[in-house]
Amino acid sequence: MKILVVDDNHEITFVIKAILQQEQYHVRTADSAMDGYIMYLQFQPDLVITDIHMPRNNGFEMMEAIRIHNSEIKTIYMSADPFSFGTRLRVEKEIYGTDLLNKPFTREDLLQTLSSMQN
Repeated sequence: MKILVVDDNHEITFVIKAILQQEQYHVRTADSAMDGYIMYLQFQPDLVITDIHMPRNNGFEMMEAIRIHNSEIKTIYMSADPFSFGTRLRVEKEIYGTDLLNKPFTREDLLQTLSSMQN
């Protein structure tokens, strides 16, 4: 499975990439919504794990652009403050079947959420 991880925090993308590569996933990272969109077009991942709150464009805006190309792309959002995005997250889950990782999260949280997206 190919996974794109997008977050403006380089430490987070580094750690997530290391964990997922240990599990034999093919992983690419990006540090902004714009770079994430470009990397999506180049890499064509099966799943995107993205932070919601990023400078300039947020994760929701990036996923809207990606869904023009693939409306069924699997998505896991990450946020340290998911309550600020509660309504939007509920709509995303209902329409697109997305999931959420609350920051901070553990390795087990990441792998369990990823596993649930594959079923």
